[in-house]
Amino acid sequence: MIERLASREVYRNPWMRVREDDVRFADGSHGIYGVVEKPDFALIVPWDGEAFYLVEQYRYPVAARFWEFPQGSWDDRSSDRPAEQLARAELEQETGLTAGRLTHLGHLYEACGFSDQGFDVYLAEELEQGEQRLTPSEQDLVVGRFSRDELERMVRACEIKDAPSVAALALFALNRL
Repeated sequence: MIERLASREVYRNPWMRVREDDVRFADGSHGIYGVVEKPDFALIVPWDGEAFYLVEQYRYPVAARFWEFPQGSWDDRSSDRPAEQLARAELEQETGLTAGRLTHLGHLYEACGFSDQGFDVYLAEELEQGEQRLTPSEQDLVVGRFSRDELERMVRACEIKDAPSVAALALFALNRL
């Protein structure tokens, strides 16, 4: 077990907090951990029975565009609203789709070695098309529809770089066995 001895905030902005913890390991030795605190998010796997819907957008930290499943967190960091409500809101905002049926596939952590951020994966089915409601940071977002074979080929070829999207596809596949 690792014991936290002290903690200090080293950075904060509206989307994240970084802290540094002084710790004692089980053998009595000391060390530090840097921890990124971010609110949990919802990731949605939109499936119409024949194909998946993904979004492509520019990801500033890695300076590239990527295909991924729709995902996001509440802007106001409110944790009292259910994750299912967040999933429905993100799906509609990014794709314009609404889901007649939403199934929770699991809760995962994005990078548990340095961050406390988790995410809930939802399967969205019985889809109906509506209007997107993109935020300014999403103005270049593109929606695409991909067959299961095409998406699996993209994952095998490492064309899908978003790890939560790959994990969500694995949950989808394992729930379909």
